[in-house]
Amino acid sequence: MNAQPASPKIRVRNLTVGYGAEPVQKAVSFDVKAGSIFAIMGPSGTGKSTVLRAMIGLLRPSAGDICFDDVNYWSLSAAKREESGRRFGMLFQGGALWSSMSAAENVALPLQMFTKLTPASIDALVQVKLSLVGLDAGRDSMPSTLSGGMRQRVGLARALSLDPEILFLDEPSAGLDPISAKRFDDLICELRDGFGVTVVMVSHELSSLFGICDDGVFLDAKTKTAIGHGAPQALRDHCTDPTVHAFMTRTIPGAEAAPTPTPRATDGTR
Repeated sequence: MNAQPASPKIRVRNLTVGYGAEPVQKAVSFDVKAGSIFAIMGPSGTGKSTVLRAMIGLLRPSAGDICFDDVNYWSLSAAKREESGRRFGMLFQGGALWSSMSAAENVALPLQMFTKLTPASIDALVQVKLSLVGLDAGRDSMPSTLSGGMRQRVGLARALSLDPEILFLDEPSAGLDPISAKRFDDLICELRDGFGVTVVMVSHELSSLFGICDDGVFLDAKTKTAIGHGAPQALRDHCTDPTVHAFMTRTIPGAEAAPTPTPRATDGTR
């Protein structure tokens, strides 16, 4: 007997999201496999972060379904949505740390809010999470004294504090230099491979998209819907939609290549 294919960890169907009467994205559908790194792609202003906000419970969709393990998230009561949301870890752009709190205090906050652990247990877990992202030292540092890459790591440690099944990342490499961005991408892969975390990542950074993402959906600003599905490399190499191709290759549709300049003579002639 043939085994039935596993249900996706996340199923999004005919999702419409926006602010007020005007949709930002409409009729968006995609599946996210368990243990994958899934990209929500597209140029700035296409509504990538808006879709993410609906997925983590910060924005109620105008229409459509978002299911986690076949449970429709937005059909649950508010209390059940809050309970379900503790399965998520969220890293906002720039880390979004509380500036008045140290690195350790930022990581401890979800544990203080959502668990009944003793202060000593919380302190021990904070050290584990900071070590996990490579920040054994600096737990007492304030966010203003940390580099951009270190702030992102603290934010990631906080997102991991409740041992989430699904990790959501909003432009995690934004503002990082190439070396820091590559290190952060490697860390995401280590978390996925070591702990089986499912990752959903909003990004327009090609190095990250091609380097670590298994699958994805491409959102378009003009049509306000998804116009591409698949791994970033596959979209780059095989998608025939000109908008997708231009984004994945960083070309301008319809632009002609600049003519090759004629070499200047070096023997004194003109």
